[in-house]
Amino acid sequence: MRAQDAMLTAIRGRRAVAAIFLANGFLTGSWAPQIPVFLSRLDISKFTLGLLILLFGVGAVIAMTWCGHLISRHGSRTVLRWFALCGSLGLLVVALAPNVPLAAVAMIIFGGSIGGMDVAMNANAVAVERRLSRAIMSSSHGFWSLGGFAGGGLGGFAIQHYGHLAHAAVVTALAFAVIAVAVRHLIAEDRPQATEHHKFALPANPLVYLVGLMALLAMISEGAVLDWAALYLRQELGADLAVAGLAYAGFSGVMAVMRFFGDGVRNRFGAVTTLRVSALVAAVGMLVAGLAPSPWLAIAAFAFCGFGIANMVPIIFSAGGNQEGMSSGTGMSVVTTMGYCGILVAPSAIGFVAEHSSFGPIFVALSGLLIIVLLMAGLAHRAEFAPAPAE
Repeated sequence: MRAQDAMLTAIRGRRAVAAIFLANGFLTGSWAPQIPVFLSRLDISKFTLGLLILLFGVGAVIAMTWCGHLISRHGSRTVLRWFALCGSLGLLVVALAPNVPLAAVAMIIFGGSIGGMDVAMNANAVAVERRLSRAIMSSSHGFWSLGGFAGGGLGGFAIQHYGHLAHAAVVTALAFAVIAVAVRHLIAEDRPQATEHHKFALPANPLVYLVGLMALLAMISEGAVLDWAALYLRQELGADLAVAGLAYAGFSGVMAVMRFFGDGVRNRFGAVTTLRVSALVAAVGMLVAGLAPSPWLAIAAFAFCGFGIANMVPIIFSAGGNQEGMSSGTGMSVVTTMGYCGILVAPSAIGFVAEHSSFGPIFVALSGLLIIVLLMAGLAHRAEFAPAPAE
């Protein structure tokens, strides 16, 4: 009977952490259609917008760095509760910022809350996996993409008809409600372990850095679509706000579907083959998006790109965690740190380039980065027959 109760608790914990992933994706996806309004209402250049997005990344990286230490002391459930509840307010804080200095502070807060929430929810998903003795990570990230699809798809329509503040307020209320219910059912690790003190040393195996480079290149593309696709459709292809928001919605919606099927695809065809085909599909989608003459073709191309990118990062991370001659934690830390630089920091550099160019050529160039991943895919052989970890 006690074993049955423990299993029911684990199942509720699995549903709870899935809801947190969904809310995190919804908040992140809802930010994408806010970007064109953010640019115009603050009357800033793309260069300044790039700096503000960089501050989002800075806040996220700082929070991620401290989050591991907090989890080791207090457990992922406690840390996730606080970051998730604070994170639900992040978009509203940004939407309320009346000028650039306050917007900069708001972006750091928003980035920090989302970044800390990201690390804690992944750590809690690992705890659920241990309780259930089965993998849930790929589908958890599927819920994240599903939330991004809903946020991006509904955001543009809501902003156009009701305004950016009303949109941010509704997003905040929905996210807070989901999170408030979910945090009550999160499970805790059996015993949070204090961080052991070891002398810091970078891994000597160069292969782990090459795998990290693949993660970086893949996640640059994901971050670029999140932060710049709506503005690309709005400014260069003449789409209205409702249509512009569909770019990231299509991208994340297709990713969600593919992530729910990702483990099965990889088990059937192998990690390296799946990564190669995925990188090729993503590169073609990004290339067509950059050359698209109309908003709807660009939206379809971004969705096709999401079809490819969906399972690239889980495979790459799995390869990083299975490197020979080092612990899985050491390899994973290198690859994830390099990868998250792509999704959190690199998009700001795109803003700097877009100030003197246009977004079309940038997306074409990103397709070239995905081809590099295709050529490097053989390095992911360590992911064969290994479960896919978090992104």
